[in-house]
Amino acid sequence: MGSKRSKSDSPDPDEPNQVGSDFPDEVLEQVLGMVKSRKDRSSVSLVCKDWYDAERWSRRQVFIGNCYSASPEIVTRRFRSIRSVTLKGKPRFSDFNLVPPNWGSDVQPWLEVFASEYRLLEELRLKRMTVTDESLEFLAVSFPGFKALSLLSCDGFSTDGLAAIATHCKNLTELDIQENEIDDKSGGWLSCFPETFTYLEILNFASLNSDVNFDALEKLVRRCKSFKVLKVNKNVTLEQLQRLLTHAPQLLELGTGSFLQELTACQNSQLERAFSNCNNLHTLSGLWEATALYLPALYPACTNLTFLNLSYSALQSWELAKLLAHCPRLRRLWVLDTVEDKGLEAVGSNCPLIEELRVFPSDPYGDDIIHGVTESGFVAVSYGCRRLRYVLYFCRQMTNAAVATVVKNCPDFTHFRLCIMNPRQPDHITNEPMDEGFGAVVKTCTKLQRLAVSGLLTDRTFEYIGEYAKNLETLSVAFAGKSDWGMQCVLNGCPKLKKLEIRDCPFGNAALLSGFEKYESMRSLWMSACNVTMNACRLLASEMPRLNVEVMKDDGNDDDQADKVYVYRSVAGSRRDAPPFVLTF
Repeated sequence: MGSKRSKSDSPDPDEPNQVGSDFPDEVLEQVLGMVKSRKDRSSVSLVCKDWYDAERWSRRQVFIGNCYSASPEIVTRRFRSIRSVTLKGKPRFSDFNLVPPNWGSDVQPWLEVFASEYRLLEELRLKRMTVTDESLEFLAVSFPGFKALSLLSCDGFSTDGLAAIATHCKNLTELDIQENEIDDKSGGWLSCFPETFTYLEILNFASLNSDVNFDALEKLVRRCKSFKVLKVNKNVTLEQLQRLLTHAPQLLELGTGSFLQELTACQNSQLERAFSNCNNLHTLSGLWEATALYLPALYPACTNLTFLNLSYSALQSWELAKLLAHCPRLRRLWVLDTVEDKGLEAVGSNCPLIEELRVFPSDPYGDDIIHGVTESGFVAVSYGCRRLRYVLYFCRQMTNAAVATVVKNCPDFTHFRLCIMNPRQPDHITNEPMDEGFGAVVKTCTKLQRLAVSGLLTDRTFEYIGEYAKNLETLSVAFAGKSDWGMQCVLNGCPKLKKLEIRDCPFGNAALLSGFEKYESMRSLWMSACNVTMNACRLLASEMPRLNVEVMKDDGNDDDQADKVYVYRSVAGSRRDAPPFVLTF
């Protein structure tokens, strides 16, 4: 459990009242140690001082949704026995290149404090953080028992940093590299794992582009008998994939390489036999450039699949239909819109257990209006997949009637993200705004936690959201609304709102300043390309001293215009590493 606490430990500034508890410390810590949900742990820490102390000493995992909402010193002072840290950095709109380079979120200051306070750290999970090769090497040599590293949408490092992790982390069980901006020098880092290393269980380098040192990869997979997850990049051939599967038939999750290859009949038979031996496989992804020629080799492994990620495979509708016929237990499906409405009809016909569907655009910035998915495919899925809870749907046209039908068929949505790709696109049949469609969503789906709206929307949509979306936690808005009243309705009416993301909307100062009573309970507010001024940001900061109000200025814009506004609650005060283009209040 680490060093035992002293009754004289200095209290955290946010600790609860001084009411005590009749339970002995040791009993409380044992009981609270079995509470895994971070929300539940946060709740029990507010019961009384004894529960607060027991929770802080028994906690092993900490989640920090914004690296500037606290400091590493504050975190380590409160939680003394942490083994696993999840840390998020840049705002989500950095995924759309709206956050300038060199904005911040450097992980190094956190690592330096952790190295002195959390020597027993085992897991680090980073999202949208800046991570240098030096930081990865520092991490690798500073924590002797380190086991798991996950980097998602991070930047600043190269494969040299991965080589340092492979060389020095002798107890590593997980290395998960996803969708990062990485200097991909070569696949030689795979040869840096020691010849005696046998502990790896999870390896994901699917998003890297360099050629793979396949000899080193094959030896690694052969040595590590406990492999559960293996996701390789598109440079791994089908013949190589077959060899890997022969060494690791026990895999639970597999990300394949490229399916664009000519195989002999014997090689194809060997590949099919390798897949047929993977009886425990429940997740399959990758399948770059998959074609009907070799998809049948997958069929034997599809029986127990619960998650199929085809977001790298431009499958046609008939190809998807044949594959789905072998996936009776599927619960999560990601596809490209090349499957068209016919492919989604096959989803509705073959996959009644589907709970999550994501349809991504194959040509997000193009003008291809002939291919893709429409309201027809959306409705077809809703009739066949009544358990649908999560949807991300990119399309070029939609109707209010279709949205109303979808939520009527699937009223238990918790995540509803509809992206009509042409900004301010109305109902393509009636030419009316999409207000009533999204109104149906928030009226019908009482469990809704996340909503992304799109299309032509007036303030009526936001009135509906404020009135009915009582469990909403995250709202994303782009190219929508008519006046400040819309945002005021949301801020005054959604009691559980945590994140509000707005871009290219007519909301201005009155909208921003209407959130005085809401912002301290929220994680963050993002506004870009709206009608907010610098004076309004200054006023917000002066009235709400516990908030950090940051403005990112675009070159050449009006000095009084607040181009990008990022507001968040922080117990650490204004950050000290803001670059010149970030103005802090």
